[in-house]
Amino acid sequence: MIRSDKIEFSGANGDLLAGRLDRPMGRPRAFGLFAHCFTCSKDVFAAQRISAGLAERGIAVLRFDFTGLGNSAGDFGNTSFSSNIADLVAAAAFLRAEHEAPRILVGHSLGGAAVRLAALKIPECEAVATLNAPFDPQHVQHLFGDSLETIKRDGVATVTLAGRPFTVRKEFVDDLMTHAPAENLRQLKRALLIFHATNDKIVGIENARMAYEAALHPKSFFALDGADHFLSKREDAGYVADLLAAWLNRYIEHEPAVAQPVAAASIVVVTGAGEGTFPQLISAHGHPLRADEPVEVGGTDSGPGPYDFLLAGLGACTAMTVRMYAERKKWPLENAHVTLRHAKIHAEDCAECETKTGKLDRIERVIRLDGPLDAEQKARLMEIADKCPVHRTLTSEIRIETRMA
Repeated sequence: MIRSDKIEFSGANGDLLAGRLDRPMGRPRAFGLFAHCFTCSKDVFAAQRISAGLAERGIAVLRFDFTGLGNSAGDFGNTSFSSNIADLVAAAAFLRAEHEAPRILVGHSLGGAAVRLAALKIPECEAVATLNAPFDPQHVQHLFGDSLETIKRDGVATVTLAGRPFTVRKEFVDDLMTHAPAENLRQLKRALLIFHATNDKIVGIENARMAYEAALHPKSFFALDGADHFLSKREDAGYVADLLAAWLNRYIEHEPAVAQPVAAASIVVVTGAGEGTFPQLISAHGHPLRADEPVEVGGTDSGPGPYDFLLAGLGACTAMTVRMYAERKKWPLENAHVTLRHAKIHAEDCAECETKTGKLDRIERVIRLDGPLDAEQKARLMEIADKCPVHRTLTSEIRIETRMA
């Protein structure tokens, strides 16, 4: 279970950049950055699926739109490959200030070439992974086609890329010429993982070979048989997420997690998750669960709250009891749907309650009975709902004995 939050931060040129932070519900093992492909956006399928896959494995990932692309402000025509690198460094600064500096950089296509350079400016970065990335940033010039000569001659041209018009200036093309990929790879000094599709028609696999030969160890390479440049098949993006997460285990150290408790039959054990005040790990009859509180009261919303579990227990018991009775009577009950809500109310507002002062707890329970039941059967099942064991426990005198272990 993960969460995906919209975020905004200032890019290298002061423009407001739009992003999403995909993260596990509990405390992340580490934070990472994802750089999308040239003229793509943070919402391209590969970025979404791989970021979510890493979040499912405990790694929070910030993916964002570069200046002038997607939902980010600014003019794409005034950007360059160097400004993309600067945006990545700005994104790292945002994570460093608000959460934790990124230790992992992942880049797709030209974004892969960008993260190799951005890593040199992010001291906390320990690992870099590229997906179908060109060896040399100059590679993207072929996308400009016949417009390249116009750009060099007139200083600017409108180029159609991925079905959309983009203004490309001579400064962008000139900037691509200023980077020395082989030397930059030798300077990387981070663990490097290169993914490349064997049938990539946009960035040939020879780019992966050149990058691998130029880089120093530790370095690894995975061939993506049958994948396309954009990793548009769900299974290909999932495969990358699985392999990347496994590879990162070797290079990304993290604090050992609190061990999930294990309870015997009829026992519930609860222990702190080691993630602050509210997150708790639960073993109920041997089944692992998690509790937390909503963000608005200081939690991280990584699991149901205590009252949610209370309502869930009552709801589950109600549905089980009603179904069991209907099956015994051979009545055509197809399903029992129970909705519950807890609130504190003033005692004076409850006419049937014995308590007349202060506040008391009120649980509202709504039961929907599906199936061709007659009115008499439905009425009897509603009576049976009040006889479920948890209902009886909650409405009887309860004694809780507490002692120190």
